Parts: sequence; C-alpha cells; structure tokens
Amino acid sequence: MSRIILIAGLALALAAGSATAQSGMTLDAFVTRANRIPLNPTAMLRPDAHRLKGEAERAFRTVGDEIEAARTAGRTPPACPPAQINLNVRQMLDFLNGIPQPRRQRMTVTDGIRSWMASRYPCGA
Repeated sequence: MSRIILIAGLALALAAGSATAQSGMTLDAFVTRANRIPLNPTAMLRPDAHRLKGEAERAFRTVGDEIEAARTAGRTPPACPPAQINLNVRQMLDFLNGIPQPRRQRMTVTDGIRSWMASRYPCGA
C-alpha cells in the first residue's frame, strides 16, 4: 500500500510540486486550483502546485491507510487497487471535475480520492 502512495505522490509531483499544503481544503477548491496549473514540468515551479501536491499526498495516504485497516480487520475496503498503480493525473482530474460542483463543495480532497479509487479499483463481490 505504501508503494501505491509513493507512485501516486510521484505522479502528482509531475503535475503539482512538493508538499506543504493546508489541510481541510474542499474538493471544489482543489479541483479549481488544479485546473489552473498546466500538467507539465514547469508546474513544479508554482507555489500553489506545492500546496496541491501536499494535499493530494495526504489524501492518498489516508485512503491507503483506510484500505489497509479494512483489510486487516477483515472488512471490504473502500477500493481494491493493485500493489502498484499507474496514475494518470489528467484522467484523475477529469473524474474529479465530473463530480457536480455542489457535491464537490461538500467533499474533502480525501473524499474525492476515495471516490476515484473506488471507481477505478472496485472490490469484487
């Protein structure tokens, strides 16, 4: 699971930068800011990208911890990703942008990542 977090963090680094984000950001604020940042190497130079990357890393870590805790307790986790995932930041942002704005305003970044993971890596019955 830590491998998933590492890969996700590295992929987001390409789109965002390095971590020092404020917590408690709504998913709508995250998506709005992320949409303004180009998905190229110059993104790493933007201070806002650093904050977004940190926010995303915390969200992926939280969801990864939830998955591990559920598995350890014998419960069905919120998602069942493979040990290693390939993260396409554009596809993830497209998914998050597809969530209606009123709903995004009530969601945290963690809620959005959890929803993306569940849609991308559903658990079998």
